[in-house]
Amino acid sequence: MSLPAELAVVFGVVFVVNLLPVFGPPTWAVLVFFNLKYELPLPLLVFFGALASAAGRFLLATAFRHLGYRLPEQRRLDLEAVGATLTERRGGRWGLLALFLVSPLPSTQLFEAAGLTPQIRLLPVTGAFFLGRLVTYSIYVVGSAAAAATLRSLFNEGFTSLWAILLQVGLLALLAAFVFTPWARILGYERAKPTG
Repeated sequence: MSLPAELAVVFGVVFVVNLLPVFGPPTWAVLVFFNLKYELPLPLLVFFGALASAAGRFLLATAFRHLGYRLPEQRRLDLEAVGATLTERRGGRWGLLALFLVSPLPSTQLFEAAGLTPQIRLLPVTGAFFLGRLVTYSIYVVGSAAAAATLRSLFNEGFTSLWAILLQVGLLALLAAFVFTPWARILGYERAKPTG
């Protein structure tokens, strides 16, 4: 297989993995797999992996944004309250970008929550996510050669273990708690009435 074809496969697989709302393998693990299997040039592997990951997460968040419009009015008001709290102050906006840039939290649930929160602009957080992933994926992929045996064991057992499944279920529960928390009441938020 030629280099462009291999990179296209990497992009496609990583993109699809990042569209999964739950139970997807970590992107860094997919990139490490491709590095071990095809020995692609690391800068290209990391760049295309980060680009595909960001594109997939953006599309996932966009799908959740459309889902959010179908929620009951009170749930939408609560999510609007969170968005207003995060975006009205400059510090909140920078903090939000930093969260997507360097967060240790799984990005799936972050993007799902961002998609459900109407004031959060998805392009800037996706850009911050892309930049952060260029760094983290570089670290994982460069370190993968030294840890090849350990990584093979992780691939074989890590994604189907009880702990991995429980973590995903727990993160889904946190996302549900985020959606069903009465944020408008907690934050004292009232939707501005239209003038005129």
